[in-house]
Amino acid sequence: MTSSTPTPAPAPEAQAVAARYARRDAAQDAQHYSLYASASALQAQQERLRTWVQLWRAHGWHNLAGLHFTEVGCGSGGNLHDLVRLGAEPQRLQGLELLPERAAHARATLPAALSVHVGDAASAAIEHGSQHAVLAFTLFSSLLDARFRTALAQQMWQWVAPGGGVLVYDFVVNNPRNPDVQGMPLAEVRRLFPHARLHSRRITLAPPVARRLPRSLVAPCASLLPFLRTHRLTWAVKPAQPS
Repeated sequence: MTSSTPTPAPAPEAQAVAARYARRDAAQDAQHYSLYASASALQAQQERLRTWVQLWRAHGWHNLAGLHFTEVGCGSGGNLHDLVRLGAEPQRLQGLELLPERAAHARATLPAALSVHVGDAASAAIEHGSQHAVLAFTLFSSLLDARFRTALAQQMWQWVAPGGGVLVYDFVVNNPRNPDVQGMPLAEVRRLFPHARLHSRRITLAPPVARRLPRSLVAPCASLLPFLRTHRLTWAVKPAQPS
């Protein structure tokens, strides 16, 4: 990362986020998120990746060579792996992760040239205008403090170069069984990035539904039941500077 003046985050919210993820990790069945074991997880990942590529190709990016990317909340590195497979150069990628154990897993599996930094993203020293894209996948739904969420979004927006953007993937409705998260409807994404041009797609068959389906029906139902799609993938574009 290159230096700029960091914006300190409220320590209590950062600590609360870490506690929420710890509870979630303890309660989750890892098989639900295994691309090998779970047909629904594999379908969701493939649909997300296809939509992601469609949005960026429509944006005019026919390859990812030479572009800089940062993922906030990179977890164990799945999206960074996808970026490398799509042709991004590892030395131009970086992940920010709050939880040390997740960051360690990412480092162990990603190319050595790809940097993974542990700590609060709101304090990350990233030069303004240096990133072509900043990724936030199921990130904002875990930030229950609205002021903290807004401040982090503003900081991420500063990192983005004109003509780049923030790629947001998150669920759009509240989960009554999980008080540690809240839905991120398109109106909230628009509030967080008020100067962006938004290109958004509703995707991902509701995971509780998809997990109950026979493997052979997951993909057809994901296509045929759009009213059961629970997530959005939104490309929030920063206008290019006038020539």
